[in-house]
Amino acid sequence: MPLRSMPRLAAWTSSLLLAAGAALFGSGQAAAASADFGYVALGDSYSSGLGAGNYDSSSGNCKRTSRAYPALWAAANSPQSFAFTACSGARTGDVLANQLGPLNSGTDLVSITIGGNDAGFSDVMTTCVLQSESTCVNRVNQAKGYVDSTLPAQLDRVYSSIRGKAPAARVVVLGYPRFYKLSGTCIAGLTEGERAAINGAADHLNAAIAKRAADHGFTFGSVVGTFTGHEICSGSAWLHSVNWANISESYHPTAAGQSGGYLPVLRNNA
Repeated sequence: MPLRSMPRLAAWTSSLLLAAGAALFGSGQAAAASADFGYVALGDSYSSGLGAGNYDSSSGNCKRTSRAYPALWAAANSPQSFAFTACSGARTGDVLANQLGPLNSGTDLVSITIGGNDAGFSDVMTTCVLQSESTCVNRVNQAKGYVDSTLPAQLDRVYSSIRGKAPAARVVVLGYPRFYKLSGTCIAGLTEGERAAINGAADHLNAAIAKRAADHGFTFGSVVGTFTGHEICSGSAWLHSVNWANISESYHPTAAGQSGGYLPVLRNNA
C-alpha cells in the first residue's frame, strides 16, 4: 500500500473505533444526560407510605416515609433530583393544587397513585366494618358508580397536567391491591360477601385508572399480582387490617407491602 494512503487508513480506523466506543458506552454527552435524571413521586397515602411507619416529621399529616416505594426506588437508583410530594389523604384536586410544582421539562420519571380517596375508599371501609353486609355492598356499588361517572374526568385533568408540565417524562401510574384473601377462615370482622365486594371494587377502580392512564400514553402498573398471597386473611399480610390503635393506617400497606408489593412494580416499569 502506498505510504500516502496510511493517514487515510489511520483516520478510517480511528473513526471505526470511536463509533464502536460510542455504541458500547454512549457518547460523553449521552452519559452526562443519563446522570441528570429527575424523579417526582406524586399521589396519595399509598405513595406517601402511610402504614409503613418511620414517618418524616417534616411531612406533617402527609405521612411521607423513607420506607415508601418512591423513597426506596430513589435510594437504589440515586437520581440527580428526587421530589417526593405524595400526601396521605390526597384526592385528584389536591394533586393539582399542591403536588405538581417540582415537575418540569427535565423530569424523566413520574410515579403516582390517585383515585381511591375520590371514590370514597375510607367511607366504604368504615361502612363495611361497622354496618350490615347489605349496607356494605350498597356503599361499594355507590363507589363503583362514582368511578364510572365522575372519576375518569378527574383523572384526565391530573394526567393532562402532568404531561403538560413534564412533556418528556415516563409516567408510571400504579394501582391498588385487592385487600382480602377469599375463602377459608378469616377473623378480619367482615363476611365473605363483604370481602368479595371490596375486592371487586378494587378491581373496578384499577380498570378505570388503567384505561385513563393508557389513553394518556402512561404506563399502568398493577400491584394485584405482587400482593397475591399477602392480602388480609392470608396469614402473611402486607396490608393492615383495622388498626384501632392507629385507625388511619387501616387498609394500607405495611413496610413489607411497600418494598415487596409496590417497589418491584415501579422498578419493572420505570
